[in-house]
Amino acid sequence: MCSMDANLQKGWVVGVVVLGCVLMLLFFQKLSPHKSQPTEEDYEKARERLVEHLRKQGIKDEAVLKAMLKVPRHIFVPEEYRHLSYEDMALPIGEGQTISQPYVVAFMTQALELKPTDKVLEIGTGSGYQAAILAELAKEVYTIEIIPTLAKRAKETLEKLGYKNVKIKVGDGYFGWKEHSPFDAIIVTCAPEEIPQPLIEQLKEGGRMVIPVGKRYVQQLYVLRKEEGKLIKRAVLDVLFVPMLGEAQKRKGENSQQRE
Repeated sequence: MCSMDANLQKGWVVGVVVLGCVLMLLFFQKLSPHKSQPTEEDYEKARERLVEHLRKQGIKDEAVLKAMLKVPRHIFVPEEYRHLSYEDMALPIGEGQTISQPYVVAFMTQALELKPTDKVLEIGTGSGYQAAILAELAKEVYTIEIIPTLAKRAKETLEKLGYKNVKIKVGDGYFGWKEHSPFDAIIVTCAPEEIPQPLIEQLKEGGRMVIPVGKRYVQQLYVLRKEEGKLIKRAVLDVLFVPMLGEAQKRKGENSQQRE
């Protein structure tokens, strides 16, 4: 009897291990590239499904949905992850950075309440996908990327797609882009621990800013409006963005030393 119980226990353990291995294999198989990439028609249908999903998730701005339907997200995604382009998930783009989840892109863009005459500043160009969405909705888009290789790739992709109303600069987004300010709207796609003062100063009276703020794993997305020189701030969503680099990291270190 004891021998049978031991064998059953051993078999149960082996079964759990095997099941775990199978699940891991399926997971990595999903993340690995397909042997044959989808066609443009496949991508178009997938984009339509994604937009319907976003609509069900509460994205109501038809102009934003139209932009999400038009911009080919797969062009901004590295080839090895391209088959996942229209899943509602963030994906790696290299240099430790990601292309944001489509829902978050749509939510943040909707919160900006863009008009066709607006001038927009984006902090964190990344792949260039968010900039393309903004370019469909606003007159001018100014976007800053601190990592030169990503800025170069994004510029090439946006030019390839024919966007002429997007200007890209390699630099530290903490300081904004003063020579083109003030901006009707500012969108930040990386998280500082506090809102950079230069961005507040470069936001036009009546302008809107959408920015994630917080520590590495505890962040909230804020929507701000500038009224009579002051910011009216409200938290709208728990999020997880890569940290803002450059001056934001330097100030984070200084603040940590002061607390010690």
